[in-house]
Amino acid sequence: MPRAKIPRKSTSVDMTAMCDVAFLLLSFFILTTKFKPSEALSVTTPSSVSSKVAPDKDAVLITLDKEGRVYLSVSDGNVAQKQDIIDALNTSKNLGLSDAEKAAFVKKADSYIGVPFSQLKSYLDKTPEELKAIQLQGIPVKDSTNNELTDWIAAAVTAFQGTKMNLLVKGDDNAKYPSFQGVIRAFKKNDQLKFQLITSPVAAPRGSELYKIQEASGSKSSE
Repeated sequence: MPRAKIPRKSTSVDMTAMCDVAFLLLSFFILTTKFKPSEALSVTTPSSVSSKVAPDKDAVLITLDKEGRVYLSVSDGNVAQKQDIIDALNTSKNLGLSDAEKAAFVKKADSYIGVPFSQLKSYLDKTPEELKAIQLQGIPVKDSTNNELTDWIAAAVTAFQGTKMNLLVKGDDNAKYPSFQGVIRAFKKNDQLKFQLITSPVAAPRGSELYKIQEASGSKSSE
């Protein structure tokens, strides 16, 4: 008895539901994604073949811009240490800061201090919009008799007692040497003889000893 032939039909899949789900997911990720904010300070760091990542916790960062102005910031996660630093300086330097002004230093994310003590009170009173319109003159470091960074580092060392403080220096490739010398002088006065330099990682030159070591270990620096 002959076998009945079943007519073949092309497979048809309704993709409407799948497209709806895809657009819903896309909309969700667009609405919830937080883009990385632009850096408060524009600094072009020198290049190096080091691939070690700088720590972002328990960090006290000293930044030098291309004009040689010096700024200080403390990692946002160290709220207690930031509070201790501003309290100590308010007392020792008789700054007369209010609780609101001290809170502005503690709670403000990615906050850079780049003014002398005489201007710190008015600086902490300003809103983020107002700060964008002013040019900070930096923490005084060039005068060995009035190196205010020394006081900031001293307060930070005391605040981080019992916790390893990661002292970082991020200098522009065109930063002026007198400012860097003033930073080192402030470190020495506080017995802080070890710090990390933040650089822009590049690949090791082909044929160099470091390149051969990286090839042998299967690791490469960022290109």
